[in-house]
Amino acid sequence: MDDIDRQILAELQQDGRLTLTELAERVRLSVSPCHRRLRALERSGVVSGYRAHLDAGSVGLTFEALLFVTMQSATRDTLEAFETAVVEVPNVLQAQRLFGDPDYLLRVVASDLQGFQVLYDERLSTLPGVMRLSSTLVMKSVVEDRALPL
Repeated sequence: MDDIDRQILAELQQDGRLTLTELAERVRLSVSPCHRRLRALERSGVVSGYRAHLDAGSVGLTFEALLFVTMQSATRDTLEAFETAVVEVPNVLQAQRLFGDPDYLLRVVASDLQGFQVLYDERLSTLPGVMRLSSTLVMKSVVEDRALPL
């Protein structure tokens, strides 16, 4: 990966809807070489996809919480069962396995406190292998969906 590839990636992180012509102009390449580079970045997995960034509040998801998950055991089967199940919960925006205690950190959204309580009681606390959940409410997002530093 060279400086031009990094420029392409930086531009795409700012606006994934750029046309190929606009992208080529911004990185000072003709369309064909820009297209070849972009396809190579996509094929290699550096660019893993494109999506629209939605405002959660605008679609009725105004409640956000962070959940710390402590597992009953750290066996491979238990962790795999938990990870397979947590992927199926659409309100979980991020799930990260951690070193130490707790074992996982989940970022979840819900419509409101009552919606979060139902999610917590009926889905999250019943995930395989969960021993304890501890949550904290998000007051405000200061940095979110930041572009990767290139």
